Amino acid sequence: MEIEITLSGVDPLLILGVNNDRLSQIQSAFPKLKIMARGAVIKAAGEASEIESLQKKIIEFESFYGKYNRISEKDFADILDSNTQEWKSNKGGEILLYGNNGNQIKAKTVNQKKIVEACGKYDMVFAIGPAGTGKTYTAVALAVRALKNKEVKRIILTRPAVEAGEHLGFLPGDLKEKLDPYLQPLYDALRDMIPGARLAEFIEDGVIQIAPLAFMRGRTLDKAFVILDEAQNATKSQLKMFLTRMGASAKFVVTGDVTQIDLPKKSQSGLFSSLKILDAVDGVKIIKLDSRDIIRHPLVDKIVKAYEKDQDEE
Repeated sequence: MEIEITLSGVDPLLILGVNNDRLSQIQSAFPKLKIMARGAVIKAAGEASEIESLQKKIIEFESFYGKYNRISEKDFADILDSNTQEWKSNKGGEILLYGNNGNQIKAKTVNQKKIVEACGKYDMVFAIGPAGTGKTYTAVALAVRALKNKEVKRIILTRPAVEAGEHLGFLPGDLKEKLDPYLQPLYDALRDMIPGARLAEFIEDGVIQIAPLAFMRGRTLDKAFVILDEAQNATKSQLKMFLTRMGASAKFVVTGDVTQIDLPKKSQSGLFSSLKILDAVDGVKIIKLDSRDIIRHPLVDKIVKAYEKDQDEE
């Protein structure tokens, strides 16, 4: 079977690429077809079912461009990969809140949406996935929304103060100045969602508390949205300590990346055991994100996959 597909409503370069480099990617995705292009016309020959799939993919490209007026390299790759396209189709999903400058903050992938849904049903949620999957950012957005809606009285954000190849003792400043770099990603997320002056007030008044995990010991965290970030760098005893701080009216979210453990070699991450121990506990929900959820620079996705491949080969 042979067919001609004429691109409409979109610059052919956005689909075919300069020197047909994107056409080569399309050809790789449909190895059973013989595909050629001239101008806005794509010619394809091969099995009818494969040609039908190609037509649907071209329609997806045209539809995406018509909606967003762009097709980045990342968007192109996601649409081309039928296994991941559905993960990026949530761009019109629920708005969690409006950040600074009126920016809409919402879940952008299926698993991010699962985090949102889980937090609505469960008081303790684990969000586990690689770098760039938005697990921490989504959790912080949910916490800020809960605070604005007066569902909680405070937000507590914490991380283990574990060095990633550096040593605290060599860093300048007092204890707070030594620890702040470890908590910076949490500050960054908050600054996207709360005006600077208001955020400073919240921190000054204790409405938003950002502290190392060790500072949670002995506390009862109630009427609060509590996030433990980088949980893979907590030991089993530390995680147990943290999880048992939960008050009667609290929401806990634990985020972690089991591929980026910075603990000393003699120490084992408590995240693995916690996931196993709590998997069947009623009231606890575990959401697992993967490379399909990565929303940073397209290279991040490629880097994660390359390291996953290297680990599999070891």
